[in-house]
Amino acid sequence: MSITYGPWGETLEELVDAGRRAEAAGADVIWVPELHRSATVGAAALAAGTSTVGVGTAIALAFTRSPMVTALEALDVDEMSGGRFILGIGSGVQRLNEDWHNAQWGKPVAHMRETIGIIRHFIARSHLGERMTVEGEYEHIDIRGYQRPFIPVRTEIPIYIAGMGPIMTKLSGEIGDGWISHELCSPKYLREQLLPWLEEGLARSGRPREKLDVVVSAACAIDDDPKIAKRWNAGLIGFYATVKTYAEFFEFHGLAAEQEAIIEKFRSGISSDDLGDEVPDHMVDALTLAGTAEQVRDRIREYEGIADTVKLTPPTHGLSADITRKAQNQILEMIPVLTGKK
Repeated sequence: MSITYGPWGETLEELVDAGRRAEAAGADVIWVPELHRSATVGAAALAAGTSTVGVGTAIALAFTRSPMVTALEALDVDEMSGGRFILGIGSGVQRLNEDWHNAQWGKPVAHMRETIGIIRHFIARSHLGERMTVEGEYEHIDIRGYQRPFIPVRTEIPIYIAGMGPIMTKLSGEIGDGWISHELCSPKYLREQLLPWLEEGLARSGRPREKLDVVVSAACAIDDDPKIAKRWNAGLIGFYATVKTYAEFFEFHGLAAEQEAIIEKFRSGISSDDLGDEVPDHMVDALTLAGTAEQVRDRIREYEGIADTVKLTPPTHGLSADITRKAQNQILEMIPVLTGKK
């Protein structure tokens, strides 16, 4: 099972330094999210600052850029990294697309299928000067008189799709080179809910299971005192518990009552930074990796045989930069043990 890492940095310099440390520790890929930074700019910085480790976006928003811009950024980062780039993309949620980015939402799975088709075609053919026309439900493209005057490092860049619901997850299995889970993804949820959806998607395209890289995102907090580690991860759970969209997910884990209690606290006016105080330890244990280094290593092993790749990320929600930095250091000290570098 591949061990990968999502580095954190209060500055880009610190982000790149964490990426280098993960590379030295034996991580196979380093990933950049898109919220407080641009995923592709962060990936470019990591590509320039490393030499062997894979560099991926996890995830870049699919609908807030044009497919051509996304393809150009992928080609550029792939060139900067010498062919080490993975384009991880996801739809995000409706409010983020429409209210934050003024982007069209519609039917996200159909939109994603069109977007990926255009990105792949552009990456493979844009250096040949051919006309490209698409009249889709969401994308209307007519590129003529254009030729990218550079030979790409690769004409096929891996595209991983993020998905949590059944339809997007099935699409990942059907057309993705990989699938990236939500930040909260227990082994039980992966085995019983997500893998059957991925396998259904694979069957649609007639592909064997080994053609899809199943990437589990795992919120990870390590401390000699397990209660401290659990409190660090609790803020992430508190954040998602306030969103009714995730009701089915929490219900699957037998945590519906706990989610409702957190929602009530949030409605009463509690600060989002303090939501972690309302999350009981058993929720943290069910949904994240938290405890001593030995306990966390044991929890990671629970993904063996069902996930191909684990993406470890440090906690940030409701925490100071100093605490996140400490949590990151603990993960980076553990990775060499997992990868055999120590």
